Amino acid sequence: MPETLFRVRWPDGGVETYYSPSTIVKQFLVVGQSYSLEDFLERSRLALRAASDRVNALYGMHCSRAMAQLEAIELKAKTQPGDAAAVVVEAFSR
Repeated sequence: MPETLFRVRWPDGGVETYYSPSTIVKQFLVVGQSYSLEDFLERSRLALRAASDRVNALYGMHCSRAMAQLEAIELKAKTQPGDAAAVVVEAFSR
């Protein structure tokens, strides 16, 4: 299962790179697309849970790293200014 990294520009201008154990994240996020903070959070939840489920189907356990990334995304979102601010997916790699 190919790992995927995705780079995000947050509303405060910060850039972070996050990990997914699966390319399924590309079905939920699009490079160059701008998302409201809440939409980005929901898409990230769906994508990383789906990725973790794929790991579970193959190896019999969920991906703790994917869940840690989701927690990091949710914590970062709490520090962002305003609900209407945009989160931009800048790139996928690997």
